[in-house]
Amino acid sequence: MSRTRTRRLRRQDQQEEDKPKAVRPGLVGGNYKPLTQREMERIHHTVLDVMENYGFADAIPSMIETITAAGGWVSEDGRLHYPRSLVEDIIARAPKSFVMPGQDPRHDMEIGGNRVHMGTGGAAPEIIDFKTGRYRASTSTDLYDIARLVDTLDNIHFFWRTNITRDAETMRDVDLNTVYASMSGTTKHIGVSFVIGEHVYAAVEMMDYVLGGEGGFRKRPFCSISCCHVVPPLRFAKESCDALEAAARTGMPITLLSAAQAGATSPAALAGTIVQAISETLAGLVFVYLIDPNCRANLGTWPFVSDLRTGAMCAGAPELALLVAGCSQMASFYNLPNSCAAGMTDSKTPDAQAGMERGYTMALAAHAGADLIMESAGMHASLMASCFESFVIDNDNLGAVNRTVRGIEVNDDTLSYEVIGDVIHGEGHFLGSSQTIERMETDYFYPPMGDRYPPAVWEEMGSTTIRDRARKRVEETLREHYPTHIDAAKDEEIRRRFNIVLPRENMLPSKRRW
Repeated sequence: MSRTRTRRLRRQDQQEEDKPKAVRPGLVGGNYKPLTQREMERIHHTVLDVMENYGFADAIPSMIETITAAGGWVSEDGRLHYPRSLVEDIIARAPKSFVMPGQDPRHDMEIGGNRVHMGTGGAAPEIIDFKTGRYRASTSTDLYDIARLVDTLDNIHFFWRTNITRDAETMRDVDLNTVYASMSGTTKHIGVSFVIGEHVYAAVEMMDYVLGGEGGFRKRPFCSISCCHVVPPLRFAKESCDALEAAARTGMPITLLSAAQAGATSPAALAGTIVQAISETLAGLVFVYLIDPNCRANLGTWPFVSDLRTGAMCAGAPELALLVAGCSQMASFYNLPNSCAAGMTDSKTPDAQAGMERGYTMALAAHAGADLIMESAGMHASLMASCFESFVIDNDNLGAVNRTVRGIEVNDDTLSYEVIGDVIHGEGHFLGSSQTIERMETDYFYPPMGDRYPPAVWEEMGSTTIRDRARKRVEETLREHYPTHIDAAKDEEIRRRFNIVLPRENMLPSKRRW
């Protein structure tokens, strides 16, 4: 692409960015409340009982030292117990909101206060091959391509890693190549996972270099960790706790992740699963707060659901939507930032089942006021695979849901008393009204992939399905959009310092892979 064309496209992008829009990141949710005040209080007191009386197994030494120094204790059976006074004190003192930066400041997200943001996630081992339509192992190139695609989709506000880089041979290489492919493909905030703390420090070194030197990442931590610090029920994951501690010490934003399955690794009763999820995430919050009182941590209550007939995980279950909403409401009860997983599907392909399951889980999560809704685009087969076309299709769904979160503004202007009077004494319709023209972009969302043509026009245009139109968008985007925010010299130095498996030629438009 020529420099002149690049500059022109950037000017066009900026002009589009400056226009008022019907939807935007951070619209305030929280109007859907599946729990009453009394029910939330009962859940809260049960959480405190669980943390104090049952405690947690397999705490790492530094965690034991930190928690016991603050009043906790280890029982004879080796479980670490949290006194309710300590838990309540840290709930009151922990940060209630914070910024999760992008590499580009225009993608900075203010988290907390039920400001809804929607993004990706998943760690799927497979991808639906764009050309063959068959499932195959995902690679670092796939992750980079998905990041590039998401970089252009306005209603996907952040990029949590979607797939495992299975072309990397060691776990260190998997972790570091995940960071590399993600940050190279988008300037939005990214999220990853790390196996151990050593990998966190190495990744921070890489990101420091991108940001100009040591300390750069702490000033602009554009990458978060999703840390499964617990193995439900109520047992710490030792290596993940090591990564959690490293993240807290480096200033990396943290999702304290509890991902139990109702009926398998948490109670079948939905209220019991909420109790366990809140207990497990608060246990992590207490630890990271005692390390760094300014930690950017959110309660990652990600309860899943089992099909109790088979034991299989159900990503698109209506019960999951209720659990996500209930956990988000509990985070609001504590006035703490939270994240959840919604918008997933058990369907193996972008079909009607996928749309149905994504729709109701996303709507409930957003209207419950989840601050970060992850895995909300592109994921199939109960998180076992991603699909390029689905990211584009789901971008429409997220925009539509976000518009419903915004709701209906009622003020002197929108009540339209004078406008109605002008119309009934004038042309008799509102089509040419200045209000209609003014608000057609600011109040109405138009799904880019949606079809609203009459049947005859649709047939003349080729009778395309939404997947057909999404495939065209994927091809156009990935043929042209190769981000250059990390310059070639820095990229070369990163490759010298780290074992990067993503071929450099796959990051250049001359390759014409698409």
